[in-house]
Amino acid sequence: MSTASYSERITMEPLVAAIDQGTSSTRFLVFNSKTAELLSHHQVGIKQSFPKEGWVEEDPKEILQSVYECMERTCEKLGQLNIDISNIKAVGVTNQRETTLVWDKETGEPLYNAIVWLDLRTQSTVERLINSTPGKNKNHLKHKTGLPISTYFSAVKLRWLMDNVEEVAEAVMTHRAMFGTVDSWLIWCLTGGKSGGVHVTDVTNASRTMLFNIHTLDWDPELCKYFDVPMEILPQVKSSSEIYGSVNSGSLAGVPISGCLGDQSAALVGQMCFQDGQAKNTYGTGCFLLRNTGIKPVMSDHGLLTTLAFKLGKDSPAYYALEGSVAIAGAVVRWLKDNLGIIQSSAEIEKLAGDVGSSYGCYFVPAFSGLYAPYWEPSARGIICGLTQFTNRSHLAFAALEAVCFQTREILEAMNQDYGVPLSQLQVDGGMTSNRLLMQLQADVLCIPVVKPSMSETTALGAAMAAGAAEGVGVWSLTPGNLTTIPTDTYQPLINPEESEFRYARWKKAVQKAMNWETTEPITNGNGAITNGNGAITNGNGAITNGNGAITNGNGAITNGNGAITNGNGHP
Repeated sequence: MSTASYSERITMEPLVAAIDQGTSSTRFLVFNSKTAELLSHHQVGIKQSFPKEGWVEEDPKEILQSVYECMERTCEKLGQLNIDISNIKAVGVTNQRETTLVWDKETGEPLYNAIVWLDLRTQSTVERLINSTPGKNKNHLKHKTGLPISTYFSAVKLRWLMDNVEEVAEAVMTHRAMFGTVDSWLIWCLTGGKSGGVHVTDVTNASRTMLFNIHTLDWDPELCKYFDVPMEILPQVKSSSEIYGSVNSGSLAGVPISGCLGDQSAALVGQMCFQDGQAKNTYGTGCFLLRNTGIKPVMSDHGLLTTLAFKLGKDSPAYYALEGSVAIAGAVVRWLKDNLGIIQSSAEIEKLAGDVGSSYGCYFVPAFSGLYAPYWEPSARGIICGLTQFTNRSHLAFAALEAVCFQTREILEAMNQDYGVPLSQLQVDGGMTSNRLLMQLQADVLCIPVVKPSMSETTALGAAMAAGAAEGVGVWSLTPGNLTTIPTDTYQPLINPEESEFRYARWKKAVQKAMNWETTEPITNGNGAITNGNGAITNGNGAITNGNGAITNGNGAITNGNGAITNGNGHP
């Protein structure tokens, strides 16, 4: 078939676009709504800044500018392919979740940088909040939010901004402040900003703030009071698939924005996990395993989060998911490149690790931002152990890839326990899945097949599907019979389960060594037995449970009782 007749055929079919605003880059992608084929895209990197240890920020204006640039460049590329951009019938938005912004609704200016989900500056706030709960329990709000009190979620970041940034406090006082996660900021700006922009979010993004009640599907007055957040600064919560407004300027002016999903929920939709029990793991900056639990929220006893999977239409039911979150996955490769300089590009890690085929007893726990699921231990820090004179950079690269796989296994085991039915195969997506060694290692570590779609852009696809299916757009059918089947590659486990178990047990041992490294406030007048500060930690479990029974993490995952020592040190 000639290119001309191909593009003529394309011009007949409706297209749907997606903005995919991630932690490390922004992309704009255009799909054929009938075949789910990716026609064109453009990507722009996003700078992260680390003003202090543990702080991670991004510039909201740079994020917005990158979106405009990706949209315009993609439209140019479509023009070169003779594809008429007037065929783009809708735009969906998917985004890094939890990342927190506050802006002035009158000037349209951000009042501070975006505080990224990985950021740890709120650790002392989190400790103070946990210590003030009955029984010093990090799960105090879980019955409403599905989440532990943690540095990860937006409410504590927003609290920090209101407490520490004069411009934010003043804008809140004078009723000019708007709070939002990245989706809200982008949709507000794209639909007109200070001149009539729409201030909205969807249920999946709202469910990551700690201010949202996952049962009522709205902001919770009690939660807002708990964090002392005025409800007037919050966006309106909508479903994940409805027309929120239209693009206000540029090549796509007038096109409806009609899909919005946090990146992990979007990947669940893009992997077609619409049925109760289906699951996917996304390998990006972090690693996120979500399992659809149907229209009822399942509360975890093993350190997983209960979150909104999607709500595909105003009158459609909300679906829930269990989620395991790993803070550092692709970020460990970036660290090996940027901080240690042992690789020049992220793609090199596969060859470097493949040269040795084993870590030879070296284990790498990349707890740069503490440990997320299933431990929720903010005091943990990164550790590399099992080093010998034989260890070289190839072994370190291999250990880094293995770390991603071991962390996924920890989450998968917790999920199997919570859900009751073990997963028989794992659907995967995200940037790191192009690393074939990693995918094979993952199958070996899990002892189940790993299934990767040939089109890896499932996050953007999910946002496009939600946008195209919205009432008033109606160009993408999500009924099971009409879903496009996407070809896949399957990786089967190749090592024996005994070897896999041995390596996993050593990993668990390394994780324990990473625990309780950092305490944020000096421990002086603590709980008697802990007055000697970190000494008590090294002398084992006894002193730590000292009166703080309930604090040892509620996860059952922390066997050595060192769970949440930082929360039990009698801080104010």
